[in-house]
Amino acid sequence: MSGDNSGGHPHIEWLSDPAVLAPLALLAGVYVWRFGQARREAGGRGAGAVHAAAFAGAMLALVAALASPIDGLGEDYLFSAHMVQHVLLGDIAPLLLLLALSRVIMRPATRRLTRLERALGPLASPIVAIVLWLGVMYLWHVPALYDAAAEHAVVHLLEHVCFFAAGIALWWPLIQPVPMRRRLTGLQPLAYIGAAKAGLAALGLYLTWSATALYPYYERTPRIWGLSPVEDQNVGGVIMMVEQSLTLVVVMVALFVRMLVQSEKEQRRRERLEEAEAARADTRSISI
Repeated sequence: MSGDNSGGHPHIEWLSDPAVLAPLALLAGVYVWRFGQARREAGGRGAGAVHAAAFAGAMLALVAALASPIDGLGEDYLFSAHMVQHVLLGDIAPLLLLLALSRVIMRPATRRLTRLERALGPLASPIVAIVLWLGVMYLWHVPALYDAAAEHAVVHLLEHVCFFAAGIALWWPLIQPVPMRRRLTGLQPLAYIGAAKAGLAALGLYLTWSATALYPYYERTPRIWGLSPVEDQNVGGVIMMVEQSLTLVVVMVALFVRMLVQSEKEQRRRERLEEAEAARADTRSISI
């Protein structure tokens, strides 16, 4: 732990650990390489502006979480800043990263992922994904584990990896860069994301209204911006609740739009089949 709380002002530092740039640079390099290949193979359908914008957003979220002052504020001063980091790593960055992937971009990995899904059997299902996500989120918010992550770099890294992997697991059944065998159909996607966000919002609600500081580590950190440990914890709970609520609304709107578009496509398909059948019937009647 470092930092000076004189005057209640934190020590602001960018890129406190330059090593985080290596995996980010590798991720960006692999994506740009596959984006170019997919663009040549299938044009905008395989890799378009929406995919590129989503990837840029994912990278921005990862840089903000790992290389901006948010990292230092969360490690040295504020539970609420640590919460912002978790929201970025466990929810926003995985969502945007999966939105950046098309089936053409994922083509080299499709067979491997399909074999993995078959090997996992019933574990490769949306229900397991949502249980895994909520389990990881709640587990790492147990005070002993949360404090251990704040105090020890290796545990902190493991925590970040767990959040990001759980976020990928959560969003995969909705986005499906590679089609799943056990899919969400009908209104199931709405129920799925609603259950996930409500499940985590309950933890945010508890943190928001808690009158007791739950995390000893943040009782020992320097106090900044006039926030007591309990107030800082309450702010962290609000951040979790607001992010979960906003994400839920945005995703539900997107799902409704997708359902309407799919319904319209199905209607047009039925109309074309009916027209083709009518044309064949007319042809048969004329020939008779």
